[in-house]
Amino acid sequence: MKVQRTVEIDAAPADVYRVIMDPHSLERWVTIHVKLEDSPDGQLRKGSELTQRLALAGRGFTVHWEVVENDPARRVVWEGRGPMRSHAGVTYELSGDGDGPTTFTYTNEFALPGGPLGRVAGPVVARVTGGELDRSLQRLRALVED
Repeated sequence: MKVQRTVEIDAAPADVYRVIMDPHSLERWVTIHVKLEDSPDGQLRKGSELTQRLALAGRGFTVHWEVVENDPARRVVWEGRGPMRSHAGVTYELSGDGDGPTTFTYTNEFALPGGPLGRVAGPVVARVTGGELDRSLQRLRALVED
């Protein structure tokens, strides 16, 4: 399944990048974030790993993330492993001139466990994920623009 959203943020790409690569800011903009179970101090970079507790539609789960690509203030790619062999890939893409505004595109591609049952549930999960992503990007915009 794939969910993608774009938001325009009235700030320079470097300012948006600083927020999205600070693991301790996740609680301020990611609506499904519950807590960091493990993360490095400071800004994330290629090779950084973190463990995040999330909740979606009343269900809690843990995802282990690794930053596998990092082109500062342009593109970041994450790979995540979740429960029951689920996996996800998240891509952040930032574009705009040095002063802003920044067009921020967030893409989440995920595979649910459970074979046929997972495929049936996929569209519902994608709809719920999309709604949460819309809310998260609005929170990110407000956080960065303040």
